[in-house]
Amino acid sequence: KHMNSGEGGFLITDDETVMARAVMLSGSYMLYVRHGTVPPAEVFEAVKYDTPNVSGRMDHLRAAILRPQLRALEGQCEKWNARYRVVEDGLRGTPGLTVVERAEAERYVGSSIQFLLLDWDGGRIAEVLKRCLARGVELKWFGGAEPVGFTSRYDSWRYAPSSPMPASDRILRGIVDMRLPLTFSLEDCAQIARIIRAEVGAVYQAQGV
Repeated sequence: KHMNSGEGGFLITDDETVMARAVMLSGSYMLYVRHGTVPPAEVFEAVKYDTPNVSGRMDHLRAAILRPQLRALEGQCEKWNARYRVVEDGLRGTPGLTVVERAEAERYVGSSIQFLLLDWDGGRIAEVLKRCLARGVELKWFGGAEPVGFTSRYDSWRYAPSSPMPASDRILRGIVDMRLPLTFSLEDCAQIARIIRAEVGAVYQAQGV
């Protein structure tokens, strides 16, 4: 997610059949034994005749684009985290807003930040988003009834059955998200935090929660 060549993603599974099919789909042909990290041969025997080769793998051009990004990744992550910490520090202590505290042992990349307007009703959260947007700060909310952009929830996915999860639903209703691109300076991040703090505070004081 923190390197970009036009496509991305990865697959992790403990299901040997799923992994064997993924290797076949990637265009391994019958050369899968060269991979080095594949399931046993007998797993491939069970799937190789009915799994198509769609050559779903990275090409050399995209790999070349990624190589210099890989060398710079550690430094880029440090820059993201610096921006994250500026916004986090600026939001901490805002009335009605909960900062998501991170565990000391956690190593993270702060290319986005999430905070909670916990137990706020939807109208008040929408008002915060509206007021921030009017000042140039675009926030995304995971609590809306309809999926918007990338803010879909588990109950938006009608292709997969789900049951209500009250504790998770309470958190999802309050999650607000914002990207922190490296085009933002540290000063930009401090200003963004001030805007969010002011608008959350204004709605909180005016309407109560």
